[in-house]
Amino acid sequence: MFASFRSIGAYVPSDIRTNQWFIDRMETTDEWIVKRTGINERRIASDIQTTSDLGVEASKIAIERSGIDKNEIDLVLCATISPDYMCMPSTACIIADKLEINDVMAFDISAACTGFIYALSIAKAFIESGMKKNVLIVGAEKLSSIVDYTDRTTCMLFGDGAGAAIISATTNKDEAIIDVRCSADGSQKDLLLTPGVGSGEKQFMQMKGNETFKVAVRTLTSDVVKILENNQMTNDDIDLFIPHQANYRIIKAVGDALDFKDEQKVLTVDKYGNTSSASIPMAINDCYESGRLKSGDTILLDAFGGGLTWGSALVKFASK
Repeated sequence: MFASFRSIGAYVPSDIRTNQWFIDRMETTDEWIVKRTGINERRIASDIQTTSDLGVEASKIAIERSGIDKNEIDLVLCATISPDYMCMPSTACIIADKLEINDVMAFDISAACTGFIYALSIAKAFIESGMKKNVLIVGAEKLSSIVDYTDRTTCMLFGDGAGAAIISATTNKDEAIIDVRCSADGSQKDLLLTPGVGSGEKQFMQMKGNETFKVAVRTLTSDVVKILENNQMTNDDIDLFIPHQANYRIIKAVGDALDFKDEQKVLTVDKYGNTSSASIPMAINDCYESGRLKSGDTILLDAFGGGLTWGSALVKFASK
């Protein structure tokens, strides 16, 4: 039995927060923000929208596009660092309930920006073991709830949104997920973290930007080289290279180091900012809806996040 990537869906809030919002509130310029981050705008959820609300909307689209009935889903995974509740119930449980997917296994994973690839790895393992047949994986974030908007070094980077995918069992190896690699290094936890929960400064993300940039570029590049080598593949075998949309400078540095062509590289950070675990599925969805991603294409996913965590995946897009 193999695992196939059947469908993709995404949802973003309607509120668009441009760079001008930050210019009006702190000492900065549009040129400075764009030069350092590549971001022009990001989406911000309303006060009454929760992370699970975003995940539900993305999931509805993914389920509809998959061609399966929601009652065929037997596992719901949600990757998030901005859950509805700390620490229970899980956002996955809430998403399953709101979708009326009853009596199935559901749980969250916390792997920051690598969360969607971690979830993909777990879904693949459950399906290949024969334990599950159709897995809903969701990357959903309301990062505006854990961003300190007085912290000039981080507040401009992040946005809200969600992406979801259906991973299903198949006997056809040609449409199977090729490989997923995930790893972590807790010794570097201080580079990117949220110190605590509740009110006050401890609920906000903190990042050592320069150090994180260097480690991210080195790790992302190395991980892609390894997964391609391990599967006897080259850049020419990849239709789309979809990295985590953290920062334009990181994406450019990694893409240049790996020698991908412009038509292979996917960039959405300019309009969504960094949406952590939602970043990669949102980018996949953009490619699908614009016609860049077609059934049978091979996509390479690559992410790096707090933990530190990182991961990459070689995926055949097997939409029906």
